Amino acid sequence: MQGSGKPKLSDKISELTDSVQGSQAWNSIFRPGSIFRKGYSDSPRNRSYVIMNSVLYHLHPVKVKRHAVKVSYTLCLGGLSFFLFIILTVTGIFLMFFYRPTAAQAWNDIYTLQTSVTFGLLVRNMHRWSAHLMVLSVFLHMARVFYHGAYKPPREFNWVIGIVLLLLTLLLSFTGYLLPWDQLALWAVTVGTNMMGYTPVFGNQVRFVLLGGSEIGTDTLLRWYVLHVLMLPFVIVIFMAIHFWRVRKDGGISGPL
Repeated sequence: MQGSGKPKLSDKISELTDSVQGSQAWNSIFRPGSIFRKGYSDSPRNRSYVIMNSVLYHLHPVKVKRHAVKVSYTLCLGGLSFFLFIILTVTGIFLMFFYRPTAAQAWNDIYTLQTSVTFGLLVRNMHRWSAHLMVLSVFLHMARVFYHGAYKPPREFNWVIGIVLLLLTLLLSFTGYLLPWDQLALWAVTVGTNMMGYTPVFGNQVRFVLLGGSEIGTDTLLRWYVLHVLMLPFVIVIFMAIHFWRVRKDGGISGPL
């Protein structure tokens, strides 16, 4: 009824929305140019702000070449490698709840995980096969990049980053191989640390640090466990972030030869 003087529900909602979007808390969350900020207008400046202030949008180049979206060109090997890393992270956190990195408990915990923990065997096999597939997918990704000449300027720095990521992937696979602490793991540690002991100048020091002493023991397992679940994942995440950023800055996926 007209002239009643009572505000409409839509007016109240609009007033509440304006007050929320104009608050200091709201403006601290959404940066200038965001479509969620009060007073947003569709202008070239604000559209550029949307791209620059969004993590998701900023991961992709402004322009993408037509061939780059074809599955037959990239085979999705880079994205598949990252997806497998996510699976390894999630399943690895699950396994950490049931594993103790001590020489007396490691193998028993693995056995208990496979026989007594609900879905334990499934998750462990997912973790193991994802590790194998990640090594394969990263290697094939590097081979694809080399075949298409994507290591050439201006992408030569990102090629070096890719080599570092391949080495880190191999180290993650090797350190995880040791954690069950069975006979295979003991011999792998023996061979691996002896090889590192032949490093010129400081080989003996490297071997001592990795073993946690002069012989293989509980300290050895603990150090390789820390490398596998903390140090190497932390380093590989940093290099993956640089790798993704340089793909964007170098013009996206390279063109065919």
